[in-house]
Amino acid sequence: MDFKQIQELIKTINKSNIGELCIQEKDFKICIKQKVDNVIVGAAPASYIAAPSAPVALAAPAAEASSTPTLPSSPAEDTSKYITIKSPMIGTFYRRPSPDKPNFAEEGTVVAPGKIVCIIEAMKLFNEIESEVSGKIVKILVEDASPVEFDQPLFLVEP
Repeated sequence: MDFKQIQELIKTINKSNIGELCIQEKDFKICIKQKVDNVIVGAAPASYIAAPSAPVALAAPAAEASSTPTLPSSPAEDTSKYITIKSPMIGTFYRRPSPDKPNFAEEGTVVAPGKIVCIIEAMKLFNEIESEVSGKIVKILVEDASPVEFDQPLFLVEP
């Protein structure tokens, strides 16, 4: 099962009344549990699961206060003219590839499709997130090393 299939599965579950879904294929298992406005996704190779009856809960939702993005709140500032780069997954947001390296993007950085803007760590895998738009980053909405939710706004880009 690839990443896009997992994303589509999450979207489908969110639109339905299904409370929990578990799929196991050979050495891969994924369980998706839906609660009110929260989706918990856990996935691991079956060889890492201690017992067949052990619950898989590798990624948990962050505290809502810390994961809520703060958009520019000035009434004079119109954010509708900006494009939002959103998180494609649940994980931990990092602005740089390692502590001794520079940030991928700063406010004012010009991005183009394919340019890496951040990394999201999910289940010990570091996923490079590429921009799908062209423009200039005007606002970074998430603090470095903080948890992010699926579809959470990360950057505001001026086209």
